[in-house]
Amino acid sequence: MPYIGNTPADKFLTLAKQSFSTSATTSYTLDSSISSTQDIALFINNVRQSPVDAYSVSGTSLTLTSATAGTDEMYCVYLGKTVGTVSPATNSITNAMMTDDSVGLVELSATGTPSSSNYLRGDNSWASAGVSGIDSSADATAITIDSSENVSMSQNLSFNSGFGSATTVFGCRVWANVDQVGTQAIQGSGGVSSITDTGTGATDVNFSTAMPDGNYSMMIAPGSNLLSTGSQQFPVAIGNDGVANTTKGIIASRQCDNDAATFTTADASQICVACFR
Repeated sequence: MPYIGNTPADKFLTLAKQSFSTSATTSYTLDSSISSTQDIALFINNVRQSPVDAYSVSGTSLTLTSATAGTDEMYCVYLGKTVGTVSPATNSITNAMMTDDSVGLVELSATGTPSSSNYLRGDNSWASAGVSGIDSSADATAITIDSSENVSMSQNLSFNSGFGSATTVFGCRVWANVDQVGTQAIQGSGGVSSITDTGTGATDVNFSTAMPDGNYSMMIAPGSNLLSTGSQQFPVAIGNDGVANTTKGIIASRQCDNDAATFTTADASQICVACFR
């Protein structure tokens, strides 16, 4: 049906009501200013009072012809004032019914002070971002954790582990446990792509990732199967043969025999190597 004016918010409207705290008096104050006794319906003990005969009005002043008692119940209904009753049912508001940014920081009753460097905790309080006890001045990504929970660090790692103060530590970039007897095989490794059998007691340990330069330290533990105290034989291991390669580590196994005065190549059943940089 057509109408004049703004679109109503809802078809339901209710008349405004005011209740009074009564006493032995004829004077009361209205919540809203009115110009005629016909603008309100006044009830005393649920009996409607006659306009003009029982009361008069002037603005917000209400004057009764006869005083009320403190035990009386009195209220009025504003006949010329209506209030919209657009009140959605409980739990009826959905996301689609709310405009973007309709709920902001002002509407939150959280404790603390919000800022760009903190966050809202589950206990409804603002807290500084980060973990207590960790101080960060990073201006770029320093630590990366992938979907397999592998942790990568792009810069140096320092810690105090008996040094007396935090100092840079260097990890083992490559390690391998190799069996040279028969068909050479890797028994365990890290940072190694493969090995190459280059002869008796000779193995190339190929790095998965090349070293930045040849200035790395190569540590080798010779095979115990070449040790015989009774025969005065002991193993000797040589690394890189005097040449520092960036893509592989060269290991050579020898057996020294004091009785026979020999120093010959020999396969070790377990020769271990580790490279640090």
